[in-house]
Amino acid sequence: MEPIRTRSSYDGSKPAHYPQLPEALEVGTYDNHTHLEIADGETPMTVAEHLEAMRAVGMLGAVQVGVTLESSQWSAEVASKEPMLLAAVALHPNEAPLYETRAALDDAIAGIAQLATQPRVRAIGETGLDFFRTEGDGALAAQLHSFESHIEIAKQNDIALMIHDRDAHSDVVKTLKRVGAPERTVFHCYSGDLELASICQENGWYLSFAGNITFKKNQHLRDSLLSVSPELILIETDAPFLTPEPLRGRPNAPYLVPHTLRYMANLMEWDVVRLAKQINENTERVYGSWAEGLS
Repeated sequence: MEPIRTRSSYDGSKPAHYPQLPEALEVGTYDNHTHLEIADGETPMTVAEHLEAMRAVGMLGAVQVGVTLESSQWSAEVASKEPMLLAAVALHPNEAPLYETRAALDDAIAGIAQLATQPRVRAIGETGLDFFRTEGDGALAAQLHSFESHIEIAKQNDIALMIHDRDAHSDVVKTLKRVGAPERTVFHCYSGDLELASICQENGWYLSFAGNITFKKNQHLRDSLLSVSPELILIETDAPFLTPEPLRGRPNAPYLVPHTLRYMANLMEWDVVRLAKQINENTERVYGSWAEGLS
């Protein structure tokens, strides 16, 4: 993973396969879930390029999310030095079954627990359940054990829980209720229907919407957005994935949040500035201040 680099000014340069910068926001907002360490294509953007592109469109910051112990360590390190980034750390649900023994998995989870004590680490995630790619009783048991352990780490450190939920809505909810959800629980890349949205509303869990809310087939996401209190809405990219329309097929990045924000504001019949301010309040309630904890 490449080191942080800085520039004195941004000249708009970036790999050609990335989309052009959207019109800058009047009131900036936060990308609450991104993966800057995941390269897309042969010439990915550097961290410095991502950050400068974010500044150019008015973005305030992002949460850099780990999916392995190694990427979580990198996320914590980069967030400790960069004012625009906070970190979330975890083993992705599909990583847990890859450990050959429960002891090896627990060692890795212990590494996540150590990272969770750092001041710029503000969430445990992404963790949860994924029944799309994982099969077999042993693999599913490892996922569940990892999820439960991550929930406890979030509660022990009084930080947010960032959930990966793919084809596992019922089991994720059951686990949260059985183990006890942290005070601030976020359904990253919300993929549920009105039933799950109602459960989130009832429990005060946050729904984080990504660029796939713009996809024609995803009416259930649009319905869910309109059904919940605005105080529970977050926005994200899950970059480099889930690039919003009309840019699908090209890599996503935090500087593209304005596309999704404007789409959501139009859907809600809200002014874009009003929605940005609401999301900012929600985001800072979940993760705290981006100005604190720098090394």
